[in-house]
Amino acid sequence: MIFVNSMSDLFHKDVPTDFVDRVFNTMEAADWHEYQILTKRSSLLRDYVNRRYADRTPPEHIWLGVSVEDGHMLTRVRHLRQARAGVRFLSIEPLIGPVGDLDLTGIHWVIVGGESGPRARPMDPAWVLDVRNRCRAAGVPFFFKQWGGRTPKAAGRTLEGEVFNEWPAAARASLIAAE
Repeated sequence: MIFVNSMSDLFHKDVPTDFVDRVFNTMEAADWHEYQILTKRSSLLRDYVNRRYADRTPPEHIWLGVSVEDGHMLTRVRHLRQARAGVRFLSIEPLIGPVGDLDLTGIHWVIVGGESGPRARPMDPAWVLDVRNRCRAAGVPFFFKQWGGRTPKAAGRTLEGEVFNEWPAAARASLIAAE
């Protein structure tokens, strides 16, 4: 599993399209890996992959995701649902407010986590439970990453006494093989 540009955004407006093309060419050629691409530039991701895969099925080993911090960012989810992708995921972190009416149609995985660092804003447990319950109702795997705090692991990662390590079906075979 490779998290592409984990400290940057492949779909930032200043990243040249020919660079994005080279990244996708490499991912397509190395299909024995699973790749995760996460962006806040959801419309650029949607437009790029819909052009690239207009006449063919997108590879299932390339996972596309968007960041959602609260209910003000739900447009990103809509853009992601419109994108041609084998696996679509949401990274709801840092969760800094209630998400609200989250439509999980066409979403294959949801990750939730709190903010960390010296000025970390607290995450309300009700916000996390709401997302978890929406995942349950929609049959979408839920991964709870962390509560956040001064350090990422400061407050742990249990939710109602349970650790949530769910993954999309596309990943299960490779995770089992790695164990």
